Amino acid sequence: MTGTVPACFEQFDERFRDCRGDRRMEVLHTGCRWTEGPAYFPAGRYLLFSDIPNDRLLRWDETTGVVGVFRQPARYANGHSVDRRGRLISCEHGARQVTRDEPDGSCTVLASRYQGKRLNSPNDVVERADGSIWFTDPTYGIRSDYEGHQADSEIGASHVYRIGAGAQLRIAADDFTQPNGLAFAPDEWRLYISDSEERHIRVFGVTRDGRLTGGDVFARCGAGTFDGLRVDSAGRVWAAAGDGLHCFHPDGTLLGKLLVPETVANLSFGGAQRNHVFICATTSVYALRVTVTGARYP
Repeated sequence: MTGTVPACFEQFDERFRDCRGDRRMEVLHTGCRWTEGPAYFPAGRYLLFSDIPNDRLLRWDETTGVVGVFRQPARYANGHSVDRRGRLISCEHGARQVTRDEPDGSCTVLASRYQGKRLNSPNDVVERADGSIWFTDPTYGIRSDYEGHQADSEIGASHVYRIGAGAQLRIAADDFTQPNGLAFAPDEWRLYISDSEERHIRVFGVTRDGRLTGGDVFARCGAGTFDGLRVDSAGRVWAAAGDGLHCFHPDGTLLGKLLVPETVANLSFGGAQRNHVFICATTSVYALRVTVTGARYP
């Protein structure tokens, strides 16, 4: 741990009253260029996160507080998730693919092309209980060489994809400008997806065969833009934004905020009781023990 900063909660709705935490946030690490993709591994009690421009994946050990390099180069990895078998799933800007780390140390490419064309730069990813993998594919990683490799989009658009049975890749939603963070509601019959370019979050229904319906705007951002998303066990949506984390009731009401000193890119719940929120914000990674718990699977 490198220090602490005040934990400031801002309440807008009475239903946010019980969403609180320690008075100070721990600064687990600082000195990065742009942190992203926090993923907590309960079996090993460690957190992995990306420092995208430095092309490295870092590891914070909960038992010692030490941060070290887990992988470098890391193919400019961005968002990550931990599947139900405890494996790391990564979105890689540089290789323009979604991968899974296997227990034997090998790497499985889950998706790299759609109908023969290379993906743009997969950004964030989540697994559903049926084993399907959902990810967003904006163009941020191919706009320049800062977070990947500059290139033209072969697909010509930015979509949300679903990897289903037999590794079948299909488009789940094709009407986004720059899809970014995504998270399922606890019952997994709703999927929240942020569109950073449009500065809003949309909410979809999920059918039994894994298709999306609806897509209404769920919330709009009043501070910068929305990035990563997570949902807690009560169904509240926590969204990364320019001034911290914004917390929304499932009915779309902005309940309150957890203010953070830097622009927030992403978050994850972890710890033994899933009541620690880990926050990737520009150059640093923060942690705070809170009174809410993350949904069982992010």
